[in-house]
Parts: sequence; C-alpha cells; structure tokens
Amino acid sequence: MIDAVDYRLIAAVQAGLPIAARPYALIAERLGLSENEVLSRLARLKQQGLIKRWGVVVKHRQLGYRANAMIVMNVPDQRVAEIGGLVSRQACVNLCYQRPRQGEVWPYNLYCMIHGKSRDVVLAQWAALRDACGLDEYSFEVLFSRRCFKQRGALYARHAAHRQSPVLAGEGRAEAAAATLNFDLQLA
Repeated sequence: MIDAVDYRLIAAVQAGLPIAARPYALIAERLGLSENEVLSRLARLKQQGLIKRWGVVVKHRQLGYRANAMIVMNVPDQRVAEIGGLVSRQACVNLCYQRPRQGEVWPYNLYCMIHGKSRDVVLAQWAALRDACGLDEYSFEVLFSRRCFKQRGALYARHAAHRQSPVLAGEGRAEAAAATLNFDLQLA
C-alpha cells in the first residue's frame, strides 16, 4: 500500500538525488523523516514493484561523447534473454532492451546503445562486441544520433495545487491502481 509520505518521497527522488555524501539524509530532512525511514520506504516500494529500477542519466555529450549509436538486431525470440544478457554485460553498452518487431518494416527486437567520442570508436566497439558475443549471424543496423534531446528521468508524481501531497500521473483512473513506477533517477 502506498501512502501520502510515499507520494512525497516519490516526488522528491524523481527529480534526481542531491549531490552529497549522504543524499538520502538530505531528502529525509526535507521530508521530515529519518534517513533510515527514507531508505526502508524506497526498499519497500522497490520490493512491491512500484519502483522497477534505479538508474543514472548521464549527460554524455557534456563528457565529450559525441557519437551515439543505437544498435538494433534481429535475434531469434528464444535467444533474446540469453543474447541480451551477454550484450548488456559488455563495458561499452549503456543500455540494452527488447522491443517487439514491427513486421517486415522493422524486423528488429533487441536494442543496445553505445556512446563514444567518435563514430570510429563506436564502430570499433560494436565490432568487438559482435565478436565477443557471437552476433555475426544476426542482421543489425547501426543508427547514429543526429540530435540530442533533453535528458532526464521519467516523471511519475506531480504536485497539485489543491492537494497536500503529490499525486501519481494518471491517478484517478481505474488502471492507475495497478500502474507500476519505472524510475530513471538522475543526479541533480
């Protein structure tokens, strides 16, 4: 069960953790809680499946990584979990996930993201990854980014002027009760 304090906590962490030696202590202070209570509530929300994952949004372009490629692959469905596991463990891979194919128009079902300082670096990393994971038999495309969009985690709570606590996006609909939060927390 999620209560008003959980809603406030979700709103507090979705904007990113403060850069501090003890970020959860700062969040706790802002919410009038103890650091242990913040940590236990977050652990409970994660255990309940309301928070699916914690992640860091890295602003890679500011770090000099200008070549960014989404690699899309057509992997047999029965091997996606296995191949995805291999790919996601490679140091050069920042993100790896499965998506449904879109018929003949888009036959790809496994995606991974590689960032590099140049296209040549990314292509060399992809070649090494293909070799290390035995991917040569699968069709693929290397799609380089042309633009950079605003990078931030997803927002799941919003403040309502007429309420004391934040509400979850979509609250009030019947299906909202079963909704699952999927946080991508960024460093503030």
